[in-house]
Amino acid sequence: MECVIYERATGRSEHVECELADDTCGSALKRLRDLSDGEFAWVRLTDPLEGELTELAGSLGLHPLAVEDALHGRQRPKRERFGDVLAVALKPLRYVEEDAAVETGDIMIFVGPRSVLTVNHGRIDPCAEAARRLDAHPEMLSTGPWAVLHAVLDVCVDAYSDAAHRVRATLNRLEDEVFSTSRVDHTPSIYSLKREVREFRDAVQPLVPVFQGLLDSPGAKDHLSKIAPYIRDVADHLHRTDIEVRTLDELLDSVLGAQQARVGTWQNDDMRRISAWAAIFAIPTMVAGVYGMNFEHMPELRWTYGYPLAVALMALASGALYRAFRRNGWL
Repeated sequence: MECVIYERATGRSEHVECELADDTCGSALKRLRDLSDGEFAWVRLTDPLEGELTELAGSLGLHPLAVEDALHGRQRPKRERFGDVLAVALKPLRYVEEDAAVETGDIMIFVGPRSVLTVNHGRIDPCAEAARRLDAHPEMLSTGPWAVLHAVLDVCVDAYSDAAHRVRATLNRLEDEVFSTSRVDHTPSIYSLKREVREFRDAVQPLVPVFQGLLDSPGAKDHLSKIAPYIRDVADHLHRTDIEVRTLDELLDSVLGAQQARVGTWQNDDMRRISAWAAIFAIPTMVAGVYGMNFEHMPELRWTYGYPLAVALMALASGALYRAFRRNGWL
């Protein structure tokens, strides 16, 4: 557990040491309950146990349903209100270029009148970067807990944008390989990337309506004039990323169709070659088959030049077919 207490006016911060398993944490929890009007607290938890979250929720006045959502994670991006506490769930992510995989996590942000609680699940934690940005811009702290909400959302949306650019680069390379002269089937790679883009889309798309109604929350009205432009800026970045992810999904469909069409073309080329060679060998097979029959009265059997003439006929007919198929691109 990490706890930081901020002063809205000055932007100064106070780090409160607290381990919920220790008896000394009682004083830290009391400090959270006794915040002054000019202070607010940011409490950060990562993969908490049920007892830890329940004890902290009692001090922060969280609803049991909110505690249940935060404890289990894996929530769809959403916005809910529990009394005077606004709960926002979202999925931070990053793109692992080496594996062409989108790795996602879960985070829930509970914004109260004087406190913010972030509960993170997984290896992706945007809170450290959000805290660094708040330290770099202490003037944002005058908006109170909404400053933390904006910082975490901003970090997550920036990560979405970066991941979209990386996926686009991977898709461009894959597209070049599909339309190259090599006969390599990239269908498994396309399906794999498409599955990752769908996971990306599941993280981004449900978050768009969350932003649309975020500023309508009652807790935002006190600082609406200052925080609204920043929230709208993040929402605009999210909207652009959402369009980019949708475009990537559609492009993958097109690349997959092109790959399947190329595979079909390769198969047609193979069948044409097989058919052409079969036709070429059919001529000598037919002639040899006729003259291989054991009949006494066969034409030219006793002629001196009968055998050379049959071989020449087979060679000329096969050569003519080979030339015709070659000219038509079958060979």
